[in-house]
Amino acid sequence: MAALEGLRGGGGLVFSPPGTHRDEEEEDSPAVLLSVLAQHGQLGLCFYDSEDSSLHYMKDTPDNHELRLLARVIQEVSPHVIITSAKQERCMTRFLQRLGELWDIIIFVGKQRLLSAHLPFLPPSISESDKMSYLSSCISFDSPLMLRTVGALLKCLDRRRVGVELEDSSVGVPILQKGVVCIDRDTYSVLQIFKSELHPSVYKLHSGEKEGLSLYGILNRCRCKFGSRLLRQWFLRPTQDLAVLHRRQEVIRFFTSPQNSDVLSTLQSSLRNIRNIPTLLRRMSLSHTKVADWQSLYKTVYSAVCIRDTVRRLPQSIHLFHDISQGFSDDLDYISSVISRVVDFETSIAENRFTIKPNVDPAIDEKKRRMMGLSDFLTDVARRELEHLDARIPSCCVIYIPLIGFLLSVPRLPSMVEKEDFEIEGLDFMFLSEDRLHYRSQRTKELDDLLGDLHCDIRDMETAVMTQLQNTILERSSSLHKVLDLAAELDCLMAMSSASQEYSYTSPKLSSHRKITVTQVAGQKHLPQTSGTVRKKLSVGLIVFMALIGSDVPAKEAEIGLVDGIFTRMQSRESVSVGLSTFMIDLNQMAQALNSSTGNSLVLIDEFGKGTNTVDGLSLLAASISHWLRKAPVDVPHVLLATNFHSLLQLGLLPSSGLLSLLTLETAVDGNELVFLYELKEGICQSSYAANIATLAGLPISLVQRGVEVSELYRTGRPIKRIDKASSDECRCVVEKFLNLDLEDKDLDLQCFMKEELLPSAGELLNRS
Repeated sequence: MAALEGLRGGGGLVFSPPGTHRDEEEEDSPAVLLSVLAQHGQLGLCFYDSEDSSLHYMKDTPDNHELRLLARVIQEVSPHVIITSAKQERCMTRFLQRLGELWDIIIFVGKQRLLSAHLPFLPPSISESDKMSYLSSCISFDSPLMLRTVGALLKCLDRRRVGVELEDSSVGVPILQKGVVCIDRDTYSVLQIFKSELHPSVYKLHSGEKEGLSLYGILNRCRCKFGSRLLRQWFLRPTQDLAVLHRRQEVIRFFTSPQNSDVLSTLQSSLRNIRNIPTLLRRMSLSHTKVADWQSLYKTVYSAVCIRDTVRRLPQSIHLFHDISQGFSDDLDYISSVISRVVDFETSIAENRFTIKPNVDPAIDEKKRRMMGLSDFLTDVARRELEHLDARIPSCCVIYIPLIGFLLSVPRLPSMVEKEDFEIEGLDFMFLSEDRLHYRSQRTKELDDLLGDLHCDIRDMETAVMTQLQNTILERSSSLHKVLDLAAELDCLMAMSSASQEYSYTSPKLSSHRKITVTQVAGQKHLPQTSGTVRKKLSVGLIVFMALIGSDVPAKEAEIGLVDGIFTRMQSRESVSVGLSTFMIDLNQMAQALNSSTGNSLVLIDEFGKGTNTVDGLSLLAASISHWLRKAPVDVPHVLLATNFHSLLQLGLLPSSGLLSLLTLETAVDGNELVFLYELKEGICQSSYAANIATLAGLPISLVQRGVEVSELYRTGRPIKRIDKASSDECRCVVEKFLNLDLEDKDLDLQCFMKEELLPSAGELLNRS
């Protein structure tokens, strides 16, 4: 049994896997401490490696109820200690119970602890107010679970007296170097991977957001919500695992073939009936099952059998088809047949309770037979009772009320006013309802003893049958969980196949080398109408992203080397709540790319440095590019950069390197009209074409012409003359006063005129200019 190491005084739940207890002489040996938290389908974690005093983190990432991603992390990291919270969801508790026995409690506040920690890589003179901005370039503050795990880890390191010397080069490195691709929220926003919008209907504003025009919205053609949920997980966790990507590509390649369109339609129609299996099984385990749940389960299992039978006729060389053929076991046939044989859905819907079909339980059938013949029998009993009643009572009937039994019911006579008037000899008064008096007679008591509470007995017995049926299904729950996982994967891949057919996408060639080659990029319908350079970068980023989720891509040909991260500096998410300037946001994005990118990363940059002084912005851009160019070729990421700082090359600010390629978008000038050809070619743009674009934007012609004139004067170093009317009139007035002076007049004080008239006017003109 695994042992647990508790923290004296509370504060942390620390789990040590078997065989990891260390003696005093082993205190200096390297140790790995993993801190993890799972909530609402999200997983946040970080780990500390004492060998190089580095802290690694993974941003909040979706994980399933079995926490497979966490299991994979533990397998790759091999931690000596696992730190987590005692306030866990059931899935996390079960996972930890498989590792060992839980022991202590943890409460942590991650963000504040991170800000207050001693971090040697921080500048020595940094203020407390600037620390947040600096750290946000190294670690994502958009992942609350991850931040909480960081806080817990720092607390544990402090209590265990482990040195927290965090190296600058290691901060921000993703935890899974071989699997998950690092993509931050800015990149998702720039590429429009997701885009949430309020529902257009006024009546559904409070029901949540809907997916807008985005890549996820285009590819999400899933027929069940679990397929949509899994597809979103794929989008949030692109992978470098070639085996996983090839598994997805072979299914998409099969369904994009026109000859398999009928199979695609058949499978998609069956997938519509796949329901929430975990919720159904949880209700069964709690005996809270409703009639609608039994209907949903039967439809799910029946549809799963149909999917399996269809897939078994397809090529079993495709891994997913083979897994479905084997994973959808004969247990599904058994579950489907036993539900069909036991549950009477028509009667259950009519009575809104679980009922069983005939010939399932002989005892229940006998009681139901008695219940069905009860009406005629009670009519005969009532006729006999009437013979012994007061002659004033015109009629009576014997009724059956569940939980009460058989009662004699007679109409209320006019003379029966007070409660004492209700008494009838030989009868026990029970209650008055709707001017009818209900009594218990000797015969009704005999009926209770003879027949019992038939209705309740039948319900109790059918409930017992339902419990047995639930237990039978729960014993085979593993087969049902496989149905959900494999059906969701099939749904996702068929959805991407449908989109690939509609938009004529191409299957990319995936390889482990660093090369990225794209030929004839097709238009992306969900991208905004932006400039050519921006659109080219977005298209490349999207093609790489789509390849890393296994999808076909919008290009004639594409060969994609596996990248470990996509970083962008293209869009500033400005907000008053952020408390940062536009330029500071740009710097944070650039810092993230510089600190976290590797030789296998893709970096997209557009107009970095434009938010500050021109010289400062140009210097920062040149320094950033030079930083990458001075690295070893294997450590230089794929960088696509667009800038209007032409002096970057004119002044020779970049080191000469064979890694640097200069490209420009081809244009043509037809008279005064500028035509964009949107074709990349080698070379440098000789003009920004600002005047042409300003004309296209609708600026007044006179304003554009004056701008061209001033630009030419500034470029050639000639003086720029003002053309505003007020300055010309003042100059003319001063000249006229001077010409009107009588220079032969001996009383003329020329110096006084120059001081009072000419110099003030000249000073005003200088101040205005």
